[in-house]
Amino acid sequence: MNISSIIGYLAAFGTTVSFLPQAIKTIQTKDTSGISLAMYSLFTAGTLLWLIYGIMSGSLPVAVANAITFIFASIILVYKIRYK
Repeated sequence: MNISSIIGYLAAFGTTVSFLPQAIKTIQTKDTSGISLAMYSLFTAGTLLWLIYGIMSGSLPVAVANAITFIFASIILVYKIRYK
């Protein structure tokens, strides 16, 4: 594994892990009152595009991190729409 892959994995780990506490809290409480629907829709779409980019470019760190984030972001987006 080269240094750029290590940096990629560390970056992926950091950004994904930093997102998880808020995602878990939102899933547990179903409270999405502080979340903008427009912003979260764009965030989820952007995460999906990063996932696609990671797959197409063969970048495993980008693909894995964005796959995890996309799953949680999608759940929260559904909660935002469902529990208005």
